[in-house]
Amino acid sequence: MAQSNGKKYLGVTEPISTAGPTEADFARTRDLEKVLTEAGLYESPEEAVQREEVLGRLDQLVKEWVKNICLRKGYSEQVTQEANAKIFTFGSYRLGVHGPGTDIDTLCVGPRHVSREEDFFGVFHGMLEAMSEVTELHPVPDAHVPVMRFKFSGISIDLLYAPLAVWTIPEDLDISQESILRNLDEPSVRSLNGCRVTDQILRLVPNIEVSGFFLLCYNVNELSTSGSSFQHFRTTLRCMKLWARKRGVYSNVTGFLGGVNWALLVARICQLYPNALPSMLVSRFFRVYTQWRWPNPVMLCEIEEGSLGLSVWDPRKNPRDRTHQMPIITPAYPCMNSSYNVSSSTLRVMVEEFSRANGICEVIEMNKAEWSALFEPYAFFDAYKNYLQIDVFAADNDDLRRWKGWVESRLRQLTLKIEKHTYGMLQCHPHPCDFVDESKEGKHCAFFMGLQKRQGLPSQEGQQFDIRLTVEEFRQSVTGYQLWKEGMDIAVSHVRRRQIPAYVFPGGTKPARPPKVTGTGRLVGTNSLPTELDTPPLKRKLDLETTPPEGSRPLRRTNTGVSEAGSCQAPAKPEKQEAYADATPATLLRPDANAANFGFPEIQQNGPGSAAVQAKQTQPPTFVFQQTVAPLEELEAAGTSSIAASSAAAAAAAEIRRPVIRLCSASVPPSTSAPPGNHFVNR
Repeated sequence: MAQSNGKKYLGVTEPISTAGPTEADFARTRDLEKVLTEAGLYESPEEAVQREEVLGRLDQLVKEWVKNICLRKGYSEQVTQEANAKIFTFGSYRLGVHGPGTDIDTLCVGPRHVSREEDFFGVFHGMLEAMSEVTELHPVPDAHVPVMRFKFSGISIDLLYAPLAVWTIPEDLDISQESILRNLDEPSVRSLNGCRVTDQILRLVPNIEVSGFFLLCYNVNELSTSGSSFQHFRTTLRCMKLWARKRGVYSNVTGFLGGVNWALLVARICQLYPNALPSMLVSRFFRVYTQWRWPNPVMLCEIEEGSLGLSVWDPRKNPRDRTHQMPIITPAYPCMNSSYNVSSSTLRVMVEEFSRANGICEVIEMNKAEWSALFEPYAFFDAYKNYLQIDVFAADNDDLRRWKGWVESRLRQLTLKIEKHTYGMLQCHPHPCDFVDESKEGKHCAFFMGLQKRQGLPSQEGQQFDIRLTVEEFRQSVTGYQLWKEGMDIAVSHVRRRQIPAYVFPGGTKPARPPKVTGTGRLVGTNSLPTELDTPPLKRKLDLETTPPEGSRPLRRTNTGVSEAGSCQAPAKPEKQEAYADATPATLLRPDANAANFGFPEIQQNGPGSAAVQAKQTQPPTFVFQQTVAPLEELEAAGTSSIAASSAAAAAAAEIRRPVIRLCSASVPPSTSAPPGNHFVNR
């Protein structure tokens, strides 16, 4: 906990505002909670009880399993009797923001003589496979964090395993201690970090008691229903996860953000506005992150070096860390970037969505729109004119589930390859979900990626992007799957908007085209927002020249238009409520003046086309660890105009640009050969 002028606060900077809520905030919060309830985000008491029972049964299973392993390996009776394992929960279930049907992230901690490869993915997998209550069992031993996925009595479970460097596991084990990581391999450290990060979030979210002043000024029943600051964190996080799913930016595997990323971002806003209600936290979430200058990191606490010598996120020492687009740093040692999957293309999409949502929240604060406007589904198949369609085939449902999971985990690599091979000129927008065509023979699903030329590039007649080699390279890497079976196949094809198959739409019917599309190529509904939020689209030409793998439809397409990026114009801001100091400090969002100490020059944040940026476009981006905030009185007078540049300009300035070249056509021979073969009570 940091201190300033004798006052304690959570986070790396002082809060922006410690003011309390107004009557209007209470009213907007009630409306927001009503929307969340109607969206079905809260599970029933019956499902909550069932989750309790499943976790209790799973805890018994791992204890029996460890004792059986000791007997198999010939350990003494005393060692066998003392053998123990424990189940810990983390993620949304541990934070209390899970909903109906969501999975439970769990960690099994065992002793040193019970291995992950042989005993967990071997013996324990066999135990689960033999149980009638267990379905959809899918082990992923070679993942970055090895995991066993399955359903237990209908409840989805993601189970990790970490063998500790001890012979016995006590029932009162505290995995938050740094010493627990001693002598562990990297997969075990990463597995433990899920629980350790969740527990740190719980400690770092403000939980300030309501003062007597507010008890006198506001209805006691309202305060009791809204709860403490931590309950405000939960409501805000539920809101952000719903928004992210509706807008298609909730998926860590495809390069967007997952549950822990959203939790860390929301926790930081709670630190900056510790006394705000969820309605204000949601509004300030979008205001802050619209203006945030990525790749400056979001941190809940200072990064600690630790005493075990484990690698932590540090762009001064680790060249790979300098390439991260949207660093969101975990608060538990060893501190890591939880959003390393984000690419420049997916960052662009999220920044645009933050900007759109910020404009809507400003309209809501003027009482000119409802919360439902914020959660309008994003019409992905109306946003672009060019798409990549990745069809995935398998012989049966079990094979399709494994094969689809593998292909999905590699889609991020396709995005990165296209960005790299086109020198950043062609941007990808992967859809986070797959689609199933029930009419096809055999088992099938498909993924889609929107394609467009990078914003701000001059229009060049006849320009072509040849991504045939890129697609074939991706296909070859995917078909090298170690668990490949006969019938597993993949086909990649380029389709235009009018060629999108009908099965991707609800009911299997293509909807009528909406009347207006924003200049960014991203749809804005016209029924819920003022027309000031819409701008005429800017159109440029994009030529795509691609060749499909054998058996798929042709990829060649030329002279197809792409809706290019402009900026979403938000209406004028409402008058600031005096109860809040809404100014977002410039020093919180701009690179630190001492960034040169990191060992590389500071990039000027003067917009993507400025001379300062062009002169330094080959230099790595600048990061900050310690952000400073001006005194609250100064912030109240400063206003949000203190931000020197928009988030779009900051993202462009942080990009490491390469020379623009013309890509030539090249033929790719078709592929003709098949590939070679915490204990549950702590939640």
